[in-house]
Amino acid sequence: MPPSPATYRGRFAPSPTGPLHFGSLVAAVASFLDARAQGGSWLLRIEDLDTPRNRPGAVDAILYTLERAALHWDGPVTHQSARMEHYEAALTQLRDAGLLYPCTCSRREIADSIVGMPPSGEARYSGACRGRALDSRFPRPPAWRIRTTAHPIAFDDRLHGRFETADLESSTGDFILRRADGVIAYQLAVVVDDAAFGITDIVRGADLLASTSRQIFLRRTLGLPTPSYLHVPTATNTRGEKLSKQALAAPVDSGNPAAALWLALRFLGQQTPASLRHAPPRDLLAWAVEHWRPSSIPRLQSASCENPEPLH
Repeated sequence: MPPSPATYRGRFAPSPTGPLHFGSLVAAVASFLDARAQGGSWLLRIEDLDTPRNRPGAVDAILYTLERAALHWDGPVTHQSARMEHYEAALTQLRDAGLLYPCTCSRREIADSIVGMPPSGEARYSGACRGRALDSRFPRPPAWRIRTTAHPIAFDDRLHGRFETADLESSTGDFILRRADGVIAYQLAVVVDDAAFGITDIVRGADLLASTSRQIFLRRTLGLPTPSYLHVPTATNTRGEKLSKQALAAPVDSGNPAAALWLALRFLGQQTPASLRHAPPRDLLAWAVEHWRPSSIPRLQSASCENPEPLH
């Protein structure tokens, strides 16, 4: 079912680990078009909690590229680093409910405890620290994990259809909400922020499909609403690696963003007229908003950005 024009609120949430690359642009374009085509709002959130990975100047570079590409957001830019009290409040709520416990397992200890690999492809935490009391004394600061349950999680993706995942307890196990170094985990921060800002529709890369079940579990546990999801293909390089700073992805040329916008639209399966190939970003996006067809997006979880033609 398509989103309601009266209530739609979408968002784009980049991490400032480097300038905007093509993979991030694809996610930005898809979320922007889906919001604007529904007459909704499009918010911008900077996910800057993992400070060791943040790169100086990256936020300004990202904002500049979005503006040059005519991807204009609504309202002020939100920075997760300014919202710590809200994440702490959620942790307190979960701790008071008896759902959190401290964990001092090292990565090596977790790796040594793994027998096989679950269907999700992610290492399952064994629950070795589940019995520890909240006020236990530790030789080093603990991480904090949430107790998962044996109830399966199911959700509908607007592009991929129905997803029914194994219960978290047997698939990924209890997962971390605050790391031992004090950094709030992505899973918790994104859930708290999306609810706080009334996000109704999440459009993002399919590489985050694996996170969706955990986020829905957290939403339900915290008594928060579940949004609609649309996961678009993740752009990869010729080696099949997700485009990222670590994979040396080239930044979008802010001096000529129209070229990257054209490729992003083609990557998303939108049949942009040849007459608009060299149009200014504003004109290109105006056409794309009017003709946005989510059903034309390739039903793939990843695709090489070397071939931006429709991949049906």
